Amino acid sequence: MNNVLQDLMREATRLTQSGRLAEATEAIQRALGGAVPAARPRPGARAGAATPAESEADPLILDGCVFEVDEQPSAAAAKAAPVPEPAPSRGPAAQGQFISGTFTEASRTRRYKLFVPPGRAGRQLPLVVMLHGCTQNPDDFAAGTGMNAPASTQGFFVLYPEQSQDANPQRCWNWFKHNHQQRGSGEPALIAGMTQAVMKDYGIDPRRVYIAGLSAGGAMAAVVAGAYPEMFAAAGVHSGLPSGAASNLPEALALMNSGAAGPSLQSGGRFGAAVRMKAPPPVPVPTIVFHGDADRTVHPRNGEQVLAAALGDAARGPQVEQGMSPNGRRYTRSTHLDGEGKSLAEHWRVEGAGHAWSGGDASGSYTDARGPDATREMLRFFFEHPLAPRH
Repeated sequence: MNNVLQDLMREATRLTQSGRLAEATEAIQRALGGAVPAARPRPGARAGAATPAESEADPLILDGCVFEVDEQPSAAAAKAAPVPEPAPSRGPAAQGQFISGTFTEASRTRRYKLFVPPGRAGRQLPLVVMLHGCTQNPDDFAAGTGMNAPASTQGFFVLYPEQSQDANPQRCWNWFKHNHQQRGSGEPALIAGMTQAVMKDYGIDPRRVYIAGLSAGGAMAAVVAGAYPEMFAAAGVHSGLPSGAASNLPEALALMNSGAAGPSLQSGGRFGAAVRMKAPPPVPVPTIVFHGDADRTVHPRNGEQVLAAALGDAARGPQVEQGMSPNGRRYTRSTHLDGEGKSLAEHWRVEGAGHAWSGGDASGSYTDARGPDATREMLRFFFEHPLAPRH
């Protein structure tokens, strides 16, 4: 995140804590009009990617910075048939199809990309749902995380929902708005509905469906997993925030800056003095958390709070190990087990890493190639946690 936006966040936080919300909003508007540098081109990026029929305008989160605009209902749009496209790849391993489509739920329409692995005939394969961060799109996120290559070799689908620019000018998932934090409402319902449609269309193994995301996408992954625990067997939250811990501009700014919510939430509760959940706490879902300890966009304390929410009342002393990635990043991995020795959650704290996908590829945005491979570790964790059979 550039210095201008860091200064902006500090100034906006000062103004909102002083009750001067209108001034904070105007300051962010002025900055967005001239201080934000143009984003560099991303693999497969398309101009005007928002669905033409939409006219939503939910709050903006710009690399962790928050700006509220009026929300308007979108017009309904028809579901389009997927169209095959070449699959982006970090190497020759990612063989398969990368197809596009749209999905509509309750008058909200989003585009998506779906990686379809080769040799899937007659098999029920897993599905991993990947939620991109602000300013990103599915092609960019697929390139940066490299998720399609293991999907090709290991045999699983990858769904990349795409946030529309009309719903959020910087393509951020609206994780902090109350109407996008609950089951059956807003973006969680849309993402869950899209997931169910793909499961039905491709005969996905219902016990092996997972969700992960980066930054605002990580925060929304935590929301969706907690809201639909019968659908998602595990979640991965990278540089994200805890579900339901903010519901307006000042709370979101405070949470991202320091890991502590605004004044209305600082009365204690699930996360002690730091954060109190306003919405009912989500059902604990096995969760793996990655967060850089030098993240200046989303404070690293948020990763600890995501972990606490995932553990719920089952918190125990963790098994802690120190390590170093092949490219020289040190990390601390904390593993929390249940009474039978099965992992409930993992927390990877990456030393010196900022707001970027650990172990990611430079062909995508917000990546850090030096870190431990978050894609590989999330997949390992996911496939260790299928849903329990239903009786």
